[in-house]
Amino acid sequence: PNGYVTREEMDRILALFNGIGSAEEIPESMMDAVVGVSGSSPAYVCMLVEAMADAAVMGGMPRDQAYRFAEQAVLGSAKMLLETGMHPGVMKDMVCSPRGTTIEAVSALEAGGFRGTVMEAVDACIRKSEAL
Repeated sequence: PNGYVTREEMDRILALFNGIGSAEEIPESMMDAVVGVSGSSPAYVCMLVEAMADAAVMGGMPRDQAYRFAEQAVLGSAKMLLETGMHPGVMKDMVCSPRGTTIEAVSALEAGGFRGTVMEAVDACIRKSEAL
């Protein structure tokens, strides 16, 4: 909020937004980071779902079913993180069995620069937002 918004007005605005989702008050200096990590994230998540579904199709799954499975996987993972407060790395480690299928997939993601690429994408978004 700026000087024209009272604390009472801000509390009402937050209550309104929290009634339909989740809202937090942040300083204006963090707005560009919010654009990068939240505002533009539907595109990132959709690309992940699309890639996961494409791979499932390559594995023989019908496309409509592949999208449902990928979408539910993303939804379930996000919901578990939100509801438990678990650190994402802890959840990742919980599903990575020694010599298992998931750790093989994680290794392939790391070899392809997955984390670095995601970080670079969010950073590019933040820089573009700052430039606007």
